[in-house]
Amino acid sequence: MSLPGAPQPPRSCLDRARSPTTTTEIEAMRARAWHEHRIVALPVEDITDPWLRQAITNEATRRWGRRQGGHGHGR
Repeated sequence: MSLPGAPQPPRSCLDRARSPTTTTEIEAMRARAWHEHRIVALPVEDITDPWLRQAITNEATRRWGRRQGGHGHGR
């Protein structure tokens, strides 16, 4: 608890009180990753072609394992 008008404590990179990242900020990070590192970050739900979506999902699963808590199609 702090008194009204009291100075704020100093900010730190260890401070966990950061607000959630906005959609605009996430899109900017994706664009930067693409331009600077040639990395593509796409939400799987945004891929409309079923074959391509499944191929990307299969490759991600092969590299990093199954997702935890996602849609398992009844499994």
